[in-house]
Amino acid sequence: MPYQIQTINNISPLGLKRFDSSKFALADDEVNPDAIMLRSQKIHEMKFGDRLKAVGRAGAGVNNIPVEKLTELGVPVFNAPGANANAVKELVLASMFMAERNLFDAVAYTNALESSGDALDKEVEGGKKKFVGRELPGRTLGVIGLGAIGVEVANAAAALGMNVIAFDPALTVANAWKLSRDIEKAASADEVFVRSEFVTVHVPLIDATRNMVNAERIATMPDGAVILNFARAGIVDDAAVLKALSAGKLKKYVTDFPTTETISHASVITMPHLGASTAEAEENCAIMVADQLQDFLENGNIRNSVNFPAIELSRKSDYRLALIHRNVPDMVGQISHQLGKSSVNIEHMINESKGAVACTLIDAEKEVATATLDAILGIDGLMKARQI
Repeated sequence: MPYQIQTINNISPLGLKRFDSSKFALADDEVNPDAIMLRSQKIHEMKFGDRLKAVGRAGAGVNNIPVEKLTELGVPVFNAPGANANAVKELVLASMFMAERNLFDAVAYTNALESSGDALDKEVEGGKKKFVGRELPGRTLGVIGLGAIGVEVANAAAALGMNVIAFDPALTVANAWKLSRDIEKAASADEVFVRSEFVTVHVPLIDATRNMVNAERIATMPDGAVILNFARAGIVDDAAVLKALSAGKLKKYVTDFPTTETISHASVITMPHLGASTAEAEENCAIMVADQLQDFLENGNIRNSVNFPAIELSRKSDYRLALIHRNVPDMVGQISHQLGKSSVNIEHMINESKGAVACTLIDAEKEVATATLDAILGIDGLMKARQI
């Protein structure tokens, strides 16, 4: 029987085509799927069937998914980090140009002109004085969060001639290698605000980042600074930003997460969540997640899961066990013991953990009997066990 994949939202056809139709069946109304693939639909109230093995989000953020609940069910949640990085980077750069060259105000001014001929020319020339802007080279951009998007933003801004200062307490070695040598590393987020004329945030929304951009930090910024938020609503304290805009402390606020209050403010540029809304980004995200879901369902390998460890094992036999369990002592020993009791030899094995959960992949020399698999499932702390 093919794996049943429930698709939610409009997933790029290029991603859906990655599924081998002889092994996978796609439907948007499957009630008990093996996997769910979605974009932005909120599924916190969704009831999950007992066959569910994985959830894939064709994007980077997973705020629309009940990650903790799925972790308790032994279900990894996959995302597509970096697949939309270029799209968001372009929008951040465009936003700085829009804010500093007063483009929206200038366009609104010219669109409102009703004269013609010499009178129009005079109004056009007269309007130029109202919208004099500033260029970006030599200005300072602060980047908070150096994941795939933050790195691209920082490097692109440096290439434009901007001074870039960045902070990320969890900067990975891989992303550090990708950073331009021109990027200055700050010692804290507070330092970024003090020294930056622009601040852009590229962090997930968690307790530690909620209202990261707040009144206290805005007060330390240079007068006329610009805040950019293309990460998540909630990271920026909108009320504090609006107050700073009205007082003249900030020049502009550009956000992908409009509210009733921000839409009505003249110094706010709002967009309808356009960060990853390019054909290329949607295709890249769908392709990445489709490949990850297939590899997990067919081989048990895990790449880019937000709640489970990365684990990958090259095939050494036709009989593979994919096990998800609590990260507790002697779990691997108990699993091996049950296999030994059934005279099943282990040809290849790997175990990885992340927090309270762990995954074990085992290539056995022969097929594992149902009774043996049931015995493994009976081990205290074993969450999921399947033979692939």
